[in-house]
Amino acid sequence: MTSVHTSAREQAARTVARPEYSRARGGVPEPPEQPIAWSMLSRALSVPLILGLVCFLPAVIAAQPGSEVRDTAYWLQLVLTCYAGARLATMILSTRRRLLQGVFWMFVYIAMGVAPFAQVVIGQTPTPMVGPRQDLVTAIAMVLVGCAAYDLGALLASRRPLRRRTVSVRSWGPALAHPVRLRLLVLVAFAASAFYVLKLGGPAVFFSSRQEINETVAATGVAAEGSNVGSAFLKGFGQVPALLALLLYTRRLATSYRARRTPSTVLVWVALGALNLVVNNPISNARYWFLTVLMAFVFTALPSSAAVYRTVLATGVVGALVVFPYADKFRYDDEAQRSAQSASVFEPLVTKDYDQMVMFANTISWVDTREHTYGRQLAGSALFFVPRAVWSGKPEDTGVRVGQWMGLRMTNLSAPLWTEFWVDFGASGMIGGLALIGYAAARTDRRYALAVTRAGPGPGSVLAIAAPLIAGYTFILLRGPLLQAAGKLAIAALCLLLITTFREQRAARRR
Repeated sequence: MTSVHTSAREQAARTVARPEYSRARGGVPEPPEQPIAWSMLSRALSVPLILGLVCFLPAVIAAQPGSEVRDTAYWLQLVLTCYAGARLATMILSTRRRLLQGVFWMFVYIAMGVAPFAQVVIGQTPTPMVGPRQDLVTAIAMVLVGCAAYDLGALLASRRPLRRRTVSVRSWGPALAHPVRLRLLVLVAFAASAFYVLKLGGPAVFFSSRQEINETVAATGVAAEGSNVGSAFLKGFGQVPALLALLLYTRRLATSYRARRTPSTVLVWVALGALNLVVNNPISNARYWFLTVLMAFVFTALPSSAAVYRTVLATGVVGALVVFPYADKFRYDDEAQRSAQSASVFEPLVTKDYDQMVMFANTISWVDTREHTYGRQLAGSALFFVPRAVWSGKPEDTGVRVGQWMGLRMTNLSAPLWTEFWVDFGASGMIGGLALIGYAAARTDRRYALAVTRAGPGPGSVLAIAAPLIAGYTFILLRGPLLQAAGKLAIAALCLLLITTFREQRAARRR
């Protein structure tokens, strides 16, 4: 009897000492809270961080010389900037890593908050606004409402406990990378990337400029007239399998002592790293794609580092203001290179990349001249792989269609996610769509935080790879257009689906 009571007390002590194994009723273990030391430190950092994001930076922008117009658009934009800043600070100071939500609020704070606020203050926009100013007011208000809907969806997800899926086969478990299929993915990655490199004439072109890459792809003849499906598949299969294979092997090396002691695994990882330096380098690729590669690699290599997570979110604001506008140095060749000189640190925010808010306003003006497409634009994005020769009425990119309506020659314009929902379904569709995305992001964050703990599914966890990749790709999805973004996302989903198994494997869980 004494031994029984002693065993019960020991079990209770172990449960208290290891809170990461506590369960909600019918649920799975919740991700562990951060240590008390970080909680004390976060309280010390909270005041300067919140003041910097919510008060100091908006105040500095408001003090800039400009139009001095203080109308409804100005005040709504200020509210949106402060709201996004407060939510970003919450993500940084959170005791749990909220990967997808943190990236969402970082994008909103910069691209939909700080940059448009600077544009309103200075009185200059990257893209001309063709409609009345009331459409800009509507756009800002709808972005604010969409952010609230996103928060509501995330709140609903946090109130629902994580539950295990009931399956009929006992041997089924979490999504893991099948070892044999992973090796096949590596072979596919090398073959597809080699074909991509040889098709473009060798590795040298990948270290010239993005402009030359685009011209070389066009010269290969893989893209039919009026359709980019061929070039999208060429680039997608040349880049995405190589990145996924590198992330999966990085996950194994970062979490498995046995993998680090296996020379063949290390050699494959080194070879994949060299391959990615060719096909996924920042010289020949779009900045948003390289940002995806960088974030996915960092969060995969250091999955449980709270310091890395908070550093990425905090420094991302500075990088977006200072580094990102000038990171297109290799986009053009020397003759077409644009000047990178600026009289003010805020000038790039009104003259270069951040056209999301004004394009939302232009899209509202465009929709007012016609009617909503009721899912047609989203269907075109989902069926991106269908050539225009087969689907003659296939929708074009939302940004391209709005740019053509505006009469612009350069139609490579953004179409933020709010815009895509607005074109198809209006305000109600936008609110519902953002709420669903917030719900899905919060659920994924909780599953991811659990997957990267010691109690998680181990080195072969697919979610531990997919979540960082989606987090990095969130910038592309939020910036839009979706039709351009759908290709690589679908290829990544296909690769992950092919290597995933739900059957428990002892070898996959070895450390």
